[in-house]
Amino acid sequence: MNALAATNRNFRQAARILGLDSKIERSLLIPFREIKVECTIPKDDGTLVSFVGFRVQHDNARGPMKGGIRYHPEVDPDEVNALAQLMTWKTAVADIPYGGAKGGIGCVPKELSTSELERLTRVFTQKIHDLIGVNTDVPAPDMGTNSQTMAWILDEYSKFHGYSPAIVTGKPIDLGGSLGREAATGRGVVFGTEALLAEHGKAIKDMTFAIQGFGNVGSWAAKLIHERGGKVVAVSDITGAIKNPNGIDIPALLTHKDKTGKLADFNGGDAMDPNEVLVYDCDVLVPCALGGVLNRENAGDVKAKFIIEAANHPTDPEADEILSKKGVIILPDIYANAGGVTVSYFEWVQNIQGFMWDEAKVNNELQRYMTKAFHNIKSLCQTHNCNLRMGAFTLGVNRVARATLLRGWEA
Repeated sequence: MNALAATNRNFRQAARILGLDSKIERSLLIPFREIKVECTIPKDDGTLVSFVGFRVQHDNARGPMKGGIRYHPEVDPDEVNALAQLMTWKTAVADIPYGGAKGGIGCVPKELSTSELERLTRVFTQKIHDLIGVNTDVPAPDMGTNSQTMAWILDEYSKFHGYSPAIVTGKPIDLGGSLGREAATGRGVVFGTEALLAEHGKAIKDMTFAIQGFGNVGSWAAKLIHERGGKVVAVSDITGAIKNPNGIDIPALLTHKDKTGKLADFNGGDAMDPNEVLVYDCDVLVPCALGGVLNRENAGDVKAKFIIEAANHPTDPEADEILSKKGVIILPDIYANAGGVTVSYFEWVQNIQGFMWDEAKVNNELQRYMTKAFHNIKSLCQTHNCNLRMGAFTLGVNRVARATLLRGWEA
């Protein structure tokens, strides 16, 4: 099942539990605006090449729309739509004053030079600058984009609207980026894990972890789990996988990966099949990479008691059913990986105030938001007698529906 179908299914289930009116249910599913633009740039050799850029703005009932921009060959409207909708529920679960959006350009960033990427980003910004804004829609980095991409958007947007650091988040620190943003998603994953384990009378230091995906989120989560005394027993990424039942020395692995660019040949563990990480013997499984990695083929073999969804949509609905029958507790993506958008919100707040925070304040506020959101989810789980995923969806959908009704959606 693709991301859009799964998100719609979760939304409809939440709407049923909440007893939403069918008219408002339909209205909440339809995006506020979908933008599709043609971006033609000269390549370095002088030839012209055209790309298609998208921005889906899903809902703005609770505040400006917020979501990443990805540069990826498979930026398809359906996926962008699902991710925009997911952002609407995610920001509502985290209780930050945003709606959801998502965008992207269908391209292969590896095949473009830095100056070609810059030209492409600037043309895309020129095409959408009057449809985004500090109080309208605030983009952020995503797959294939980074803080440099945000710097170009900020510069191009500012040519039309004057200096506007709050137009994007995930910027370089020198241009108004927030301290702690780099680690935010991984740190949020760890705060969410702590809240969940505390509920079961456990702590990170008593548990073993398997981490699938060792990019930004996976590596920060591993580092912070290791610092808290948790034992990371298996790690994988696209370059390979490492296991060590006695616990991997994460700082050493990070150094090795920085040096060689891959996990393979690390001498503090044994190589393993990357697919085995998902079914490796551990207490807590943390998928941090792509969607749909847990499916009906492998869900029955998962040995972890807890799954923390650091990736977007890593668990297929079919796998969801198999795992919940086994009694596996899943911390859903729309809560588990909300640390990134929460610190993006802090960055936006700092830019609007023109007053920057130190890193300790960023991390303390993040912990406060993640912990509060977890307890809000738990109380809805008790009210509606449902699992954490439906607890999170009902919390998010209910907040957006209430805001929509209060603003007077029928007028």
